[in-house]
Amino acid sequence: MNYKEFLSHIFERYSGNVKLGLERIYFILKEMDNPEKKINGIHVAGTNGKGSTSAINESLFIHHGLSVGMNTSPHLMDYCERFRINGKNVFYTEILEVYLEYSEIFDKYDASFFEITTAIAFALFHKKNLDVTVMEVGLGGRLDGTEPFNATVSVITTISLDHPKSLGDSIEKIAFEKAGIIKTGVPVVLGNIVEEAKNVILKVAEQKKSPVFEYKKDFFVENISVTKDGTIFDFSFPNKGIEFKQLCVNLIGDHQAINASIAITDFILYCEIFEHKINENSIRKSLMKVNWFGRMQILKHKPLVIIDGAHNEEGVHALISNLNKMFPNTFKRFVVAILRDKKLDNMIAEICQNAQEIYISKNHSERAADLEEQMLVAKKFLIPSFSSNDVVTATLEALKKTKDDEILIITGSLYTIAEVLCKKDEIFNG
Repeated sequence: MNYKEFLSHIFERYSGNVKLGLERIYFILKEMDNPEKKINGIHVAGTNGKGSTSAINESLFIHHGLSVGMNTSPHLMDYCERFRINGKNVFYTEILEVYLEYSEIFDKYDASFFEITTAIAFALFHKKNLDVTVMEVGLGGRLDGTEPFNATVSVITTISLDHPKSLGDSIEKIAFEKAGIIKTGVPVVLGNIVEEAKNVILKVAEQKKSPVFEYKKDFFVENISVTKDGTIFDFSFPNKGIEFKQLCVNLIGDHQAINASIAITDFILYCEIFEHKINENSIRKSLMKVNWFGRMQILKHKPLVIIDGAHNEEGVHALISNLNKMFPNTFKRFVVAILRDKKLDNMIAEICQNAQEIYISKNHSERAADLEEQMLVAKKFLIPSFSSNDVVTATLEALKKTKDDEILIITGSLYTIAEVLCKKDEIFNG
């Protein structure tokens, strides 16, 4: 089996077999001799921000001389992106080798796409004998395939309504699902979480005797300023006697300052447990070397073209807030393609209220929202709206109209921006 055949096999056979639950993954991992119990690290859950927080963690560990594996989802362009070691994608032959070693076990339990991917990550990182692993939750936490991970520190970044069919139709229900990653006695770091969700999480943490470290209570971010090159902020963790002034992370947006503060906090706790020394200069360097694409990422400067993977209401709100803060009086043209299981009415409404022109499109995901459904919302607003069946075509059409002093923003889903990234050379150099 070559790599192409492997990808075809797992996508076609397993991608539709998505089931929340832990019975299969525990059986699979037991027959694999439980690699998840032989690694340690940071387990990151949350509605938004968990990918950025994971990538910031990765950079912090690398720049402190520790070997680190990172498992995230989804990938943008290539499946190998889901597995990184020391900041670089694992080569496909290594992924395939691990898969083939355990393929009979995966077949025996009719493993899902995500279960296979997670099990490969556990086995791969254990085989590499890495110092630390960063695992991003796929969906929820309590019943997610990453739940068996032997976490040293658990992280919950944000809680908002997303995936209601799978996780529940209230903030409290979703918070309970995310809190499922909390392990007995394992420290928990909480980001900027609304009170009703935080109360649920704190109750779970109390039951499991897990110490909690909260944003705005135990660690703080102040004096945030955002530029095209990154986000500057002050960080403090008073109980640990730590204060860093004018840190700069190379990710754009107020929310990225908070994500960075979460990562720094869980990193400090991890280093305390394993008695690793923390170096301020290494922290500063690591924040400027974060390897994470598709989040307020600038693809072109004249005109300014930005892609952002905002895929729910909270993500769109953060995007709009940052755009208005950075470019308050600038003409903004959007290309938008959203998935049908999102609250697209509210997402498109907020975009239209802050845009001068919008192109509605449809990405290639089987979950993509229909053009007509999205256009019905856009047409309620008094801005020019256009439609195109293809994200790349919509981007090319919008780019032709965008002047050097205007901004083009492409957003709505990670699938949407992935299609643009795959055709980036054709779009901008074709």
